[in-house]
Amino acid sequence: MPILIRKLFVLALLPGLFVFGTALLHAQDAATVPASASSTQDPAKTLSELSKQLDSIKTALNSNNATAQLTGLRSAAGTVQQQSDDLVKALQPEMDGVQSRLTVLGPPPAAGAPPETPAVSQQRRQLERAKAKLDGEIKQAQLLNQDATKLTSQIVETHNQQFQAQLGSRTYSPLGFGFWSSLAKTYPDDSARIRRGAAWLLEDAGSVWQPGSRLPLLLCLIAAVLLVVPGRWLVERLMRAIASRYMPDGHLRRSALAAIFTLTVTLSIGVAAWLVYLGFDWNNSLSEEVDTFAQAVVRSVFFSAFFAGLGRALLSVRHPSWRLPVLGKSTARSLRWFPWLLGGAFLLLGLLERFNNLVGVSLPATVCMRAFLALLISGLVGAALLRIKRTRKVQVQEGDKPATQALWIGALFGLASAGVAVAWLAVLAGYIALGFFISWQMLWVGMIVASFYMLSHLQHDLFEALLSPRARSGQRLQSTFNVAPTTLEQTFTVLSALCRVLLLLVAVGTLLMPFGGGPHDLFSHIGHVFGGLQVGELTIKPGAIFNAILVFALGIGVVRIVKRWLAEELLPKTTLDLGMQNSIVTLLNYVAVVIVFALALKTANVSLQSLTWIASALSVGIGFGLQAIVSNFISGLILLAEQPVKVGDWVSMPGVEGDIRRINVRATEIQLWDRSTMIVPNSQFITQNLRNVTHGNALGRVKVSLPMPLGTDAAKMREIMMDALTEHEGTLETPAPYVRLDDVTSSAMTFTGVAYVRSPRDASAVKSDLLFDMLARLDKAQLPLSTPQSMIVRNLGPLGEDSPAAPGQ
Repeated sequence: MPILIRKLFVLALLPGLFVFGTALLHAQDAATVPASASSTQDPAKTLSELSKQLDSIKTALNSNNATAQLTGLRSAAGTVQQQSDDLVKALQPEMDGVQSRLTVLGPPPAAGAPPETPAVSQQRRQLERAKAKLDGEIKQAQLLNQDATKLTSQIVETHNQQFQAQLGSRTYSPLGFGFWSSLAKTYPDDSARIRRGAAWLLEDAGSVWQPGSRLPLLLCLIAAVLLVVPGRWLVERLMRAIASRYMPDGHLRRSALAAIFTLTVTLSIGVAAWLVYLGFDWNNSLSEEVDTFAQAVVRSVFFSAFFAGLGRALLSVRHPSWRLPVLGKSTARSLRWFPWLLGGAFLLLGLLERFNNLVGVSLPATVCMRAFLALLISGLVGAALLRIKRTRKVQVQEGDKPATQALWIGALFGLASAGVAVAWLAVLAGYIALGFFISWQMLWVGMIVASFYMLSHLQHDLFEALLSPRARSGQRLQSTFNVAPTTLEQTFTVLSALCRVLLLLVAVGTLLMPFGGGPHDLFSHIGHVFGGLQVGELTIKPGAIFNAILVFALGIGVVRIVKRWLAEELLPKTTLDLGMQNSIVTLLNYVAVVIVFALALKTANVSLQSLTWIASALSVGIGFGLQAIVSNFISGLILLAEQPVKVGDWVSMPGVEGDIRRINVRATEIQLWDRSTMIVPNSQFITQNLRNVTHGNALGRVKVSLPMPLGTDAAKMREIMMDALTEHEGTLETPAPYVRLDDVTSSAMTFTGVAYVRSPRDASAVKSDLLFDMLARLDKAQLPLSTPQSMIVRNLGPLGEDSPAAPGQ
């Protein structure tokens, strides 16, 4: 049973690794390279081991059987390159520490100067020896890194040359006599090899049918059958029920179910194959060759099951509402068996390739097998394309409008059609390696594109469900952390785009695997391109830039939390006025942002010296183009520090009068009386005349003038106006209100009442109330206001000749 537990543990880890099965398939025949040296060892020993590894890789590359080892050799060279780079990074801090200690000691005493103490001299010699040793080790590691990089390029170039030569090779055409005659000549030997290989398999399988291994084999076979037939159905039904109950109704449920159904088919069939392998190899009864063949078959089953499950989940024939791609119902039904057929072709390809490696059939038999597989795979792809075309044609004839497809899907169908035609022509023309490669690539590209399509939808729907303002989790984030809906939407968009880019890079790297590349090589190449990118004295490194962005984002988040705490919690509980609170918060925010920006630059290993060339190159432009911006910035700091105006003040400038709502670093926002906002540059507050109506808590003054007739009782009029001024709740007792007789003319007497209010903002409303009150009191006292004199013009009619006013009289 311990063996079973160990194998089941491996079984639990295998599903996560099945995507990398092809890499393992190619690396299985690669040359064995010594294990990587630990960075904790002595640097000299580590350098010696890396040098030996590099020499062994060069020796293997120059050997006769290097063709089958190129993938493993390239991986080993990349490992040496990475380890040497890590060693340089590990030794550089030690080198900096020794140099710092030498800097503290200072330069050696000059000739004629007092000698230094023996202890200092001994310490200097030790530090110089350590510096020389570290410098040599760093240079040696850098040389190893360069050699490994050149060797990797050489291996890749060799692989490309062999790959091109293989694709360009031509054999006999299957339509010619030479193809079949060469196959007939080698048929007896190939038949014997095949029978011998089958005998090996049957012999190892028969040895399992022993009393000690019979029961585990039967149990594993029964478990495999139960897992494939009812187990998959039960798991899918359970996952469907869980998704319907706990997942929100929307796109996420659809994409999640597609991923779940893909994994269900993959794991049920793949694990069943692994259980069969465990049953036959229960007591390690399989020979080494058969065991290698069996493991390769299991990996091929995983790949084939993944291909079939992915196609089944994307077509979703029984549940059209769960279908991710835009396909009609009839189109999906016409293609329902093709994922299984193509998955079977995938499995047949793996079985035949591995069986040929096991028994070692002749070259004509291998060529015939590849020609058959190329025609089979390309034929299945072509049949699927024809069914799609026929179904769309039937829909058009029946009056149904086919679903509109994206441009890239149409381009993919066009490439697949061209690939089918080229594969058949290449095989019939004798370029069987080319036709086989194109057919295999159509399967491989289809699987990668379909996987990218499903995962792209899944991550997009997942972020949308978590961060959408309309979703439940998004509403919780808004209520808990006071996050704006637009911020959530922007975060969701950015994260989804980043994940899509990463998935695209992984997909492109995976597509390069048949060409001798892979995702690791793609990311490594991108890292090398950007890692050595220099702009002047500034070195751009993607990792440092990512860390700097992370530090800046976290720093800005902390600054906003502290700013909110100051503005809403601490400062409102102090005796500071609102304008001073706003100034403190704004100044601290600017200082904190500058500090966070400096920390981000430090994290990115960017010093101000590396930016001096930018400043010198743009000095003229900065001097003229940014002069106004710098002036407004300095003026904003002066406004926040001296506070000639502050938030809430009523200011009056030429052409502008209103309340200050916000003082920014460049301009100040003033709200006018019509509720509009005027943006005024800060420099105008410093260089122009400014009237601050509310500066120093100035009082408001209300002045009311009333014209009265000449016969009005002046004492009674004064009493009425004083009563109105003193009884109003808005007027102040100190300074006391007063009433004066300002003017007496031939037609009226003018009485003026003056009172003071708490703020100039209250003057207009108080004046209106006083006028209403005074008019009511005057009406009650029957004292009318003075009215302007009227001029009456009478019409005396037309002037006659006898009229005294007639002309000429």
